[in-house]
Amino acid sequence: MTDTTIQTDADQPSFPEDMVIADTVRWLERAVIGLNLCPFAKGVHVKGQIHYVVSQATDAEGVANDLHRELEALAETNPEKRDTTLLMLPEALQDFLDFNDFLEIADAMVEELDLGGILQVASFHPRFQFEGTDVDDVTNCTNRSPYPTLHLIREESIDKAVEAFPEAEMIFERNMEVLEDIGLEGWLDLDVGARCPVTGHAEPQKAGN
Repeated sequence: MTDTTIQTDADQPSFPEDMVIADTVRWLERAVIGLNLCPFAKGVHVKGQIHYVVSQATDAEGVANDLHRELEALAETNPEKRDTTLLMLPEALQDFLDFNDFLEIADAMVEELDLGGILQVASFHPRFQFEGTDVDDVTNCTNRSPYPTLHLIREESIDKAVEAFPEAEMIFERNMEVLEDIGLEGWLDLDVGARCPVTGHAEPQKAGN
């Protein structure tokens, strides 16, 4: 007898993987690379060395399991094939404070896996807010992405990037200036799906738009 599973609409993920990846790539191309917020991003993007993973986790435990798997996978993969990983969390850690608290777990996991000095975890979030800023401060958009995202980075790649860009410590200040220059209207014109600092809302982009 053949086991047949009928998939209903209820079984479908709220955020299809292709849509989440398309939204993230659009943000990467238009904001991160387009505004040159990270001078190191274009190279790995053009070479196809960014690995995109859409987590279906709905809580911190599920995210931790996915992060554990992806950290090990990145460490074991040839850097020429996969230099970095973006782990998107469309269904989990939507509250920025919860997400921020989870970063302590992420850092501890890197150490537990003996990957300290090899990999590190950076982060982006639709509701990202620098300490001491107002929620509608446009400079927060430097770290705002369409979905909560954990960025798994090789320490070796960071070292190489810094060698190629000796004034790397100036990137943060430059990014603040770029966002202040374009203002909220300029940011919204990018249409990258990252949460608007004024309304607090973000509509996911549809794949293919």
